[in-house]
Amino acid sequence: MFYVYAISSNNRNYIYVDLSNNVDRRIIEYNTGRNKTTKPYAPFTLFHQKAFPTRPLARAREKYLKSGVSKEFLKNKLNSLRE
Repeated sequence: MFYVYAISSNNRNYIYVDLSNNVDRRIIEYNTGRNKTTKPYAPFTLFHQKAFPTRPLARAREKYLKSGVSKEFLKNKLNSLRE
């Protein structure tokens, strides 16, 4: 099973989308600074996650969520969770 997820920086206005077969491990890696891309934005909170049976399906969804239109969807979802 593969998961596409979105995390939000607790300190800055930053959303990161990725895919993994172990989301918990990846969140720990992000929050401990082991990922070079996200290190300056740590710590993070997971706010969106969806499971897919295959990696190609998960990759297609990840690419979609990284598009401009979907970034607005994620921002709106995050804002509604914070209210």
